[in-house]
Amino acid sequence: MENYSSALRPVEDTDEALNVTLQVTLSQIKDMDERNQVLITYLWIRQTWHDAYLKWNKEDYDGLEVIRIPSSLVWRPDIVLYNKADDDFSGPLDTNVVLRYNGEITWDSPAITKSSCVVDVSYFPFDSQHCNLTFGSWTYNGNQVDIAMGMDSGDLSDFVENVEWECQGMPAVKNVIMYGCCSDPYPDITYTVLLKRRSSFYIFNLLLPCLMISFLAPLGFYLPADSGEKVSLGVTVLLALTVFQLMVAESMPPSESVPLIGKYYIATMTMITASTALTIFIMNIHFCGAEAKPVPHWAKVIIIDYMSKIFFVYEVGENCTSPQTKEEEQHGHGKPQQQHGNAERKGHPVPRGCRRYEDFESSTNINGCLKEELCNPEKIDIYPCTCAGHAKIMRNVEYIANCFREQKATCAKGAEWKKVAKVMDRFFMWIFFIMVFLMSILVIGKAP
Repeated sequence: MENYSSALRPVEDTDEALNVTLQVTLSQIKDMDERNQVLITYLWIRQTWHDAYLKWNKEDYDGLEVIRIPSSLVWRPDIVLYNKADDDFSGPLDTNVVLRYNGEITWDSPAITKSSCVVDVSYFPFDSQHCNLTFGSWTYNGNQVDIAMGMDSGDLSDFVENVEWECQGMPAVKNVIMYGCCSDPYPDITYTVLLKRRSSFYIFNLLLPCLMISFLAPLGFYLPADSGEKVSLGVTVLLALTVFQLMVAESMPPSESVPLIGKYYIATMTMITASTALTIFIMNIHFCGAEAKPVPHWAKVIIIDYMSKIFFVYEVGENCTSPQTKEEEQHGHGKPQQQHGNAERKGHPVPRGCRRYEDFESSTNINGCLKEELCNPEKIDIYPCTCAGHAKIMRNVEYIANCFREQKATCAKGAEWKKVAKVMDRFFMWIFFIMVFLMSILVIGKAP
């Protein structure tokens, strides 16, 4: 080592370029920080070159061919990682170099590198990332130090598998770049780490819960309107999806590209918002009171007559709104006095102080008036009655009959609106089930 300087290039002719062979072994992927777009790797870097001033004749030293000396004693190429993203700019460890008798020097050094990596999360959690590791000399140009590849790709023989990322390869390429500041060429070697995310963790922890929660949204249409939980279910599902959306947003970089799972969350939340708004509209229809207008004719034909059969909606609602069959209507027209007489047994109370018509069925006349006149008040003008209380009785009976007719008409009108609301509930339930299914298929189909 006498008269040897580690600061000068070890070449006999200063016009010649010193060839340095670079080989990188990927040992482990320690972390991929998507939010800060930083890849942390554990590398073994091997550099090989020839030193013209460190040679000896092995025969003069009992056949000694290889020695190991501290790397600080010899000249070392200043090859650094160009796209380094670490605050610490220290180089590789000062390990020993292997020196052969012919002047060949091999320097193996481990390094934990933090490199910048452009992360594309458009297909998260089914995404793949391509991260570059660019090595080159910092001060020497290509006419002074020329870099060559030891292999066509990085060495993965000692790679330790990562729980989140799968390494699919590490191809290498040599580039010669002419910078604007200098007229000399600057070579570099770029290793591209091909990473594919293991999506099982995200499928079971983010995608499947969202899928199951989204299937709860259409079931809100199946809940009875009288339960009072239809709107509460929609709001609860919306809040649950918001929590999952925030979890995804915290781990993703703030970029314009929205992740695939984020798009699925937004679409599902939009659908749940629409279903909650429709639920409020349908509940307003369900609770139409006596002041509501009758159901339009087109709604009766389309919704009640046709759509109710398609969606198997046969129930009307409460007992008082059950429709009369044709057989009951025929019996009712044949015996009107029996229907009015049985009003009390069917649940319609007869006003206090009034006698049922069946109480008079055994008698032929009431205070000199015929039963036929009581049932047919329009015949009073033809057959005038001489009884004093007949007009008062007829007014009371007519008032009670009108009350029953109005109550029956109100119940029938409310039953029609409730049936319209129930048919619309079933219709939107199946529509939203189909939408959830199609959105899930689209998300899975877009996965590369």
